[in-house]
Amino acid sequence: KTMTKIEQPETARIRELGRSVCELILARNNVGRLAFSFQDHVDIEPINYVYKDGWIYGRTSKGTKTNTIAHHIWVAFEVDEVEAPLKWRSVVVKGPFHVMSQIGTPNADPTDTSLQEDPAFAQGVALLRSVVPETLDASDPTPFRNTIFRIHLDEVTGREAGPAQQKKKTKQH
Repeated sequence: KTMTKIEQPETARIRELGRSVCELILARNNVGRLAFSFQDHVDIEPINYVYKDGWIYGRTSKGTKTNTIAHHIWVAFEVDEVEAPLKWRSVVVKGPFHVMSQIGTPNADPTDTSLQEDPAFAQGVALLRSVVPETLDASDPTPFRNTIFRIHLDEVTGREAGPAQQKKKTKQH
């Protein structure tokens, strides 16, 4: 009879990721999950986003989510990269959720009564257009998502799972 070798399952190693690696993961992805809570209700929803310079920019529609977050602006945001059950990376961000208005502050010149566009809103739209070029124009595929927001990266944590490093065998003399 032939004996078969029993395969041992691969041992996973989980390690913490530094902030710079977490930011690289945020930058190379465009779909994450937004978690928010109010009183005893917690919810989580997938969103499209763009990461830039310590901020996550996204868009949504006005409704239950924005009404809930208006009462408690502290949110969590997560992005995962999964290659296999024991080979993955996950980044969790915690920070305040800011809805941005297209119209910013009055012009600095007191004789000029026009309003200036909010530069953060303009930057958010430009970044979102890098993923969906039609964002907020006539051919927008999701025109009902007209609320632009950003989340500041106040707290960032990341973890990674991968195979444990094999110990090198030493020769016995």
